[in-house]
Amino acid sequence: MGMVDLEKAPGAGPQAGPGEPVRGSDAEGCLAVAIRIPVRVVVLVLVVPVRMVWDALVVVGRFLRDAVLRPVGRALAWLGRAVFVWPLVGLWRYVVVPLAKGVGWLGHVLLVVPAVWLYRWVLTPVGQALAWFFTRVGAVLAAIARGVYAGLAWLGRYLAVVPAVWLYRWVLTPIGHGLAWSGRQVARGVGLVVTGVGFVLYWTVRVLLVLPALAVWRWVLAPVGRFLAVVGREVADALGHAWRVAGHLSRAVGRLLGTVLRWTVAEPARWVYRSVLTPVGHAVRDTVLRPLAEAGRGARRAARQALASARLSARQARADVRRMLFGAPAERQPVDRREPSAAEARTLGSSTTALTKD
Repeated sequence: MGMVDLEKAPGAGPQAGPGEPVRGSDAEGCLAVAIRIPVRVVVLVLVVPVRMVWDALVVVGRFLRDAVLRPVGRALAWLGRAVFVWPLVGLWRYVVVPLAKGVGWLGHVLLVVPAVWLYRWVLTPVGQALAWFFTRVGAVLAAIARGVYAGLAWLGRYLAVVPAVWLYRWVLTPIGHGLAWSGRQVARGVGLVVTGVGFVLYWTVRVLLVLPALAVWRWVLAPVGRFLAVVGREVADALGHAWRVAGHLSRAVGRLLGTVLRWTVAEPARWVYRSVLTPVGHAVRDTVLRPLAEAGRGARRAARQALASARLSARQARADVRRMLFGAPAERQPVDRREPSAAEARTLGSSTTALTKD
């Protein structure tokens, strides 16, 4: 049984950071020393059975995973492929894909080709004619709209914009300046009042709430928290120590059980396999299986030779029938692919020159 060694190495304890109190035998208080041994004893008694049960469950789980779940999973995977995947692949490859190709070709012939013809020879000329017509009409309408817009812009400028600018400059601007000055004075007064009220509320809250809460935190909650931190730290250290000790005990028990099982089950089984089953298997292999295998190989060779003779006879019969019906094929003339010699090259060159002169 493989156990995780959680024993701390010498000097591997947590190092105190800058500004943190030093943890160790020199800096520990009497409270930590007083509660350490009882807590560790109680935690060890409680943790050892839990650790041994945990290690036993780990071993059983690994055995079930390797001996049961993996073979069952592989068998289910093969069965799923045989029942679902392979039929679906065959259906897709030999039914759906050819049907889809046929439907696609039919759709191309019945829809795409007529649509392309209609677009190219009907819709495109009509669209070009309509575009030319609406372009000319749009140009005329744009010229009319530009004239109407210029007239309306001139009327709007002198009937609305100029009077509005005069009203904003000489009426609304002085009134807005006066209202802004009045608002600033009112905001200044309100700010002074709010500042005074806030100062009074700040000191009231500080005296009635903050200072009492600070005193409770400093003189009550902080000491209680330190006490609880010491207790929690000691309990956590005791749990870790007990878990490591329980691991050593569980490892010793596991080794003892492994030794007992090896000498009571594994060694007899190995002796039976080595001394009884192996000689019997060798004898069966030499006296039964090998002669059967040789006989099977001989039958397979004879069957291959018979099939080869039958194929050769069928090929010769087809050749004879073809020769009787269509006659013997014409013999092919071999082509001379060798390089011409120097004399032949000179003769060929002189013949070419003579033909050129003629």
